[in-house]
Amino acid sequence: MSITGTVVRRAGPADAAALVSLRALMFQEMGSDIGDPDAAWLVSAERWFADRLGKPDEFAAFVVDDPVDGVICCAAGICDSHAPTPKNLSGLHGTVFNVSTDSRHRRRGHARGCLTALLSWFQDETEVQVVNLNATGDGIGLYESLGFVPPRFPALAIRLT
Repeated sequence: MSITGTVVRRAGPADAAALVSLRALMFQEMGSDIGDPDAAWLVSAERWFADRLGKPDEFAAFVVDDPVDGVICCAAGICDSHAPTPKNLSGLHGTVFNVSTDSRHRRRGHARGCLTALLSWFQDETEVQVVNLNATGDGIGLYESLGFVPPRFPALAIRLT
């Protein structure tokens, strides 16, 4: 699939390590300590992605490859089951996460391409009617340009650990 001049493809199980690498980059750039290259969370995350990539009805990730650097951009999404509502009989919500681009390849439309492909997957291949995400200052312009708006009711969170 080519979007904005960028060739986007759906990730497969062999891409799990690359998705984790871009996830680590994302967290690092958000100021999180990601630990050593053999940190336990990296192993757990790779296992999680490999498992989810085998569930194409509820999870999808889209990536862009570079001939030299490999996978340089990704966007992932998952279907979350909630109780049905008057406007959402399936109860399914979508969550976008892991939108990350290698810093050497930014500002070329890769994230837009991956996210557009992911939103098409939600729309065409799932019963999701609402898609949520958390935005950083770097990404909010992209998300707003694709139609994301602040929720009618603000999301709150509590960290239990």
